Amino acid sequence: MFEPDEPVEPTAEELERIYQRAPAGALTVAGIAMALVFSLWLVFYLAVFLPRGFQQ
Repeated sequence: MFEPDEPVEPTAEELERIYQRAPAGALTVAGIAMALVFSLWLVFYLAVFLPRGFQQ
């Protein structure tokens, strides 16, 4: 197995490309989490509150 003598440092262009892509991943994870929470709330609402009917 080949191991370099010195650690390879990323160039400025590579770092810039990585930093530009990072927010997209975070927003994707947040969007999936928000969609999951909303869908679970909707299922709970439809399964629990609507069958009980209107309460005063």
